[in-house]
Amino acid sequence: MSGPTVPFLDLVAQFDDLREEWLGAIQCTGAAGTFVLGPNVTQFEREFAAYTGTSRAVALANGTDALVLSLRALNIGPGDEVITTPYTFFASAEAVNVVGATPVFVDIESSSFNLNPARIEAAVTNRTRALLPVHLFGHPADMARMQSTADAHGLDIIEDCAQACGAEWGGEKVGSLGIAGTFSFYPTKILGCYGDGGMVTTNDADLETRLRKLRNHGAVEPFIHDEIAYNSRLDEIQAALLRIKLATVEQAIQARRQIAKLYTERFAGTDVLTPAQPAGGRHVFNLFTIRVPGRDRVKRRLADARIGFSVCYPQPLHLQPVYRDLGYKRGALPESELAAAECISLPIFPGMREAQVARVCEVVTKAIAG
Repeated sequence: MSGPTVPFLDLVAQFDDLREEWLGAIQCTGAAGTFVLGPNVTQFEREFAAYTGTSRAVALANGTDALVLSLRALNIGPGDEVITTPYTFFASAEAVNVVGATPVFVDIESSSFNLNPARIEAAVTNRTRALLPVHLFGHPADMARMQSTADAHGLDIIEDCAQACGAEWGGEKVGSLGIAGTFSFYPTKILGCYGDGGMVTTNDADLETRLRKLRNHGAVEPFIHDEIAYNSRLDEIQAALLRIKLATVEQAIQARRQIAKLYTERFAGTDVLTPAQPAGGRHVFNLFTIRVPGRDRVKRRLADARIGFSVCYPQPLHLQPVYRDLGYKRGALPESELAAAECISLPIFPGMREAQVARVCEVVTKAIAG
């Protein structure tokens, strides 16, 4: 099929835009001779806390560790249950298992793809310790309704913000609404580094103290350890890059929102179901995920046209082989299963041209037509 190639994400162009600043940051870091938990990490924690509207932030090695250490810092472990969504990346539930607790899956809303707050109450037991909503694809979860349920049962809320840096609910940024907000700086994220990186935001001083100890081998002071913990430290070079990118993250978000608007306008009147806009918040479109009839045909046409795409996620977590022992059967969480069968994510990135959006829309609509 003729036409221009459209990448799913153009990280090379992003690097070219930042080449001089990025190489300069590497040189400065090397000249300073501080590579782990140095001044860039400290300053990035302060800047990121300010950006999210929280008082504290703890930088970690990756987003999965942010989840694991948050759970561990809240003393969640064997015998405990954590309610979360089955329609997300595996790490959201995996982290619960890593600390010895059990994930309890609740179905999603069909419009937002997020954990359905109306279904949480029925899943709460005397073993439930926390809710772990995911702000999926950049769409903020309904935190007001979730907080109401959490308050009624004395539960903590850990926000998985891996795909939602900069998203807002009720005028507040995600990561500031629960006791902890966990972030990933994986290269494909809205705020991504050139490797792995993560962060936990919080307004709780005790939680911050515990997280800082847990990320550094349980050390209360150099070479003195009072618990078994982890090595999960964001390196100085990645922190330097993230500081550069944080300064322009709002421009990147606005670019994504504009591309999403173009997609939505071009798909109007077709059988493509475009992402819902949250009534009480701001979607940041880490991914532009649509529902389509005949997804396999759409995938083939996109591949033939050399257009990037991703199917996130083709099998919901409650049906994954590793969770077979939890006893969920096909049909147990129908909205999640339907989303897994119908959804496909299209290219979206700052710098994407309107002609590229038009090309993607043309291929998708022709594929649906047959």
